[in-house]
Amino acid sequence: MARRVYARRYARAVFEIALEKKELDRWQTDLKQIAVLGEDATFMALLENPKVGFDKKEKVLAKVLGDINPLARNLVYLLVSRGRFSMIGDIAEEYQRLLDGYRGIEHAEVVTAVPLDDKEKKKLEEHLGVVVGKKIVLESSVDPSLVGGMIARIGGKLLDGSTHSQLLALKKELATGGLK
Repeated sequence: MARRVYARRYARAVFEIALEKKELDRWQTDLKQIAVLGEDATFMALLENPKVGFDKKEKVLAKVLGDINPLARNLVYLLVSRGRFSMIGDIAEEYQRLLDGYRGIEHAEVVTAVPLDDKEKKKLEEHLGVVVGKKIVLESSVDPSLVGGMIARIGGKLLDGSTHSQLLALKKELATGGLK
């Protein structure tokens, strides 16, 4: 939990710098590049090794990071010096969320009983976009237990239009004597 809070703080600071300097896309690219380094177990072992001095880590990072924004490089050095480089993936993810929000893009996770084709996905993106008033990027998955309909998660909101949940609601209503 605390890790996520720290990642949000770093991402917010980075986003404000990127916005001020009008380098939103550059920071996005640099953070993605740096996050890939955080997925390399060997590289992470070196950075997290307390026996390796910061000077050596800095030299390795300078070679590996190549031509990234000097402020992004400083972020990496700061994270390494504080032992928090492992959260770079979370920072990059949170930055992307902030950037998408700034650009009016919302991600929606949709679960359906059957796979959606591209035409259906596009139509659903448009429909959900009208509902929330933003451009929607759809991430879909399949759960056959839904029987029919769909469940959508958009920006912390849950829209459950599945046949399964409707049947459960009907069952509950019948059990409590709601229908007469």
